[in-house]
Amino acid sequence: MMLRVRSRDGLERVTVDNPQHTTVSQLKALIQTQLRIPFQNQTISTNQNLLLAKTHDDISRFTDMANPNTSLSALNLSHGSIVYLAYDGERTVAGPTFHPAGSFGRKMTMDDLIAKQMKVTRQENPHSELVSFDRDCANAFQHYVNDTLAFAVKRGGFMYGTVSEEGKVEVDFIYEPPQQGTEANLVFFRDPDEEKSVEAIAMGLGMRRVGFIFTQTVSQDKKDYTLSNREVLQASEFHAESGLKEWVTAMVKLEVNEDGGADVHFEAFQMSDMCIRLFKEGWFETEIEEGHDPKLSKMKKDVVVGVKDTREVDNDFFLVVVKIFDHQGPLSSSFPIENRNTPVTLKALKNHLDRAKSLPFVKRISDFHLMLLLARFLDVAADIPALAECVHTESPIPEGYQLLIESMANAS
Repeated sequence: MMLRVRSRDGLERVTVDNPQHTTVSQLKALIQTQLRIPFQNQTISTNQNLLLAKTHDDISRFTDMANPNTSLSALNLSHGSIVYLAYDGERTVAGPTFHPAGSFGRKMTMDDLIAKQMKVTRQENPHSELVSFDRDCANAFQHYVNDTLAFAVKRGGFMYGTVSEEGKVEVDFIYEPPQQGTEANLVFFRDPDEEKSVEAIAMGLGMRRVGFIFTQTVSQDKKDYTLSNREVLQASEFHAESGLKEWVTAMVKLEVNEDGGADVHFEAFQMSDMCIRLFKEGWFETEIEEGHDPKLSKMKKDVVVGVKDTREVDNDFFLVVVKIFDHQGPLSSSFPIENRNTPVTLKALKNHLDRAKSLPFVKRISDFHLMLLLARFLDVAADIPALAECVHTESPIPEGYQLLIESMANAS
């Protein structure tokens, strides 16, 4: 009997000689012999979610094949069945024996072999079923890039929200890091302390970082690409850093409509699994020379696209389109936004609280950008998650916090 074993390394095969009487323990021994993964390092399961487990605790929850004496027949495993495998450490794979190849006796190098395996094809389906934007937060972002920046320079941010089990991504706020945008480039000057505050607020709100959003400038609109090679690199870097398979990359641009006017247009993608693998393994040429075609990503070694070996890949091969929806989320987005042209001060806090006087206090502070200002003055480890949790559960803000926030506003 042949069983297929899927691990982080892909799909491999294990041959089982006496399937009727083979136990889980014996299967692990076969995996050790045939795939060179030590017996004690293996966790196996018929549940594919094992491959998504991040920690030892997560892995230990997969117990369907934990009993070494359970027979494979009792688990309904038959010829061609898939078993999922997680393992600790690195494995050593036996290298192939090289023989001269082709009619001229040319030897295949290891690079040739790897290139043959690196087939770049289009990925049909995204891991995120759809992305839905909170209307207020999307508007606050696009108003600034349209009205203030006039789409002349690039702008970006990290999207925060939730991911459902079905892969539905909801974006409820956008954090805009310190940055410098030009016509073709966007550079984030990331501030670890500020990002710590952002993560503390997100945690209290029951949210997490779910994607990257950026704008294309009007000068880019004349180009014939969806994303440029620089944008592919930046999007891949943030996607790879996140470790989230449903991570979404959103792009905002001006499009000329039928009447000759311009509409703001949102598009959403995922970078394909192959794109992220190539990025993590260092295949991308990261130094982009002047004059290089922006619709092509350059590789350091040959990859296979279609039937030819090449070092230049059309960026569209790396994009998987994600459907866009909108919703009304739990937060407002009316407070001044961080790291823009005008610094945010406590005066803004006073103005905001005065404007929302008729609302319960918890509603008056239900704005991520306001909480980020508070994080400059309050304890990020205790106070900020506590306040964010009150906002999340719509619970009354403890009186001590309310007095403190009001006195900060009045001191401005």
